Amino acid sequence: MSPSVAVVILNWNGKAFLQQFLSGVLLSEYDNLQIIVGDNASTDDSVSFLEKNFPTVKIIKNDLNYGFAGGYNKVLERVEADYFVLLNSDVEVTPNWIQPVIDLMESDAQIAAAQPKIKWQLDKNQFEYAGAAGGYLDIYAYPFCRGRLFNVYEFDQGQYNAQKEVFWASGAAFFIKSKCWIETGGLDADLFAHMEEIDLCWRLKNLNYKIMFCPEAEVYHVGGGTLQTENPFKTYLNFRNNLIIMQKNLPAGDAIFRITIRMWIDFIAWWHFLLSGKPKFTLAVSKGHWHFIKSIAKTNKKRAAIQKPYTKHAGVYNKSVVWAFFIKKIKYFSKLN
Repeated sequence: MSPSVAVVILNWNGKAFLQQFLSGVLLSEYDNLQIIVGDNASTDDSVSFLEKNFPTVKIIKNDLNYGFAGGYNKVLERVEADYFVLLNSDVEVTPNWIQPVIDLMESDAQIAAAQPKIKWQLDKNQFEYAGAAGGYLDIYAYPFCRGRLFNVYEFDQGQYNAQKEVFWASGAAFFIKSKCWIETGGLDADLFAHMEEIDLCWRLKNLNYKIMFCPEAEVYHVGGGTLQTENPFKTYLNFRNNLIIMQKNLPAGDAIFRITIRMWIDFIAWWHFLLSGKPKFTLAVSKGHWHFIKSIAKTNKKRAAIQKPYTKHAGVYNKSVVWAFFIKKIKYFSKLN
């Protein structure tokens, strides 16, 4: 018998995506599979839609909208399986998207989490923002992907068709061994949404686990399904959460040094938004920094007992990706050196 797998889709007012993509998930080719929709207190009719049209899908209802992180924590408390797959509602899957990832993860006890190749649902030849061919961090913990630097998305020409240990796996299609989920306590609900999967992967790496990219499996992500890219709240979460996860997971000396530099880099973004006539985004950066500072004491209590030297982690680019992209004009991951 294959390991048991629970594909869990967290839904909040996402009837249109469920209507578009859930049928494909149900056609997944895996012999020990359960499909679950966790509903985050939706106010649309998505739950009644599911009950009427997808009676075989288990629905787990949260009493409130706990965000992506808290919502998944609440739902997965009530799920039993060897593997959890956190799947965004706006992801189109292929029939054989599960087995290759499970085979890879079963091959090594140290592999805790993994992701398939993630491409754009609107152009299936192109990598997608939220994961592409695996996630990296630069020397100041700025996240980027193999196949996507900032707003430049590569076309998939097989250039990343090798299994690869990376720093983080995308929350759009996130595979994790349930025992590792339980060991780390799952996602940090205080992050609400954005960067929570990076934080979880970082905590796993500090425990000497591996995060992997599996090119043999492929899915297609719409992106921005809950919070659109051009959304000041998303900007706020990204700037705040990035600093929080640095404080949580970096060795103490590293944390002070890298966070200080990172905040100055963020200040450049602050000026960019201001000069571009986007005052709401300028305010979002300021608010993100302020709320990070206010949360320092609380975040300090979450620091694990062990933090590995940051630059020793697989998936760390030991230079600044901001400098490489904007100053050196390097637009493709494969050109980074």
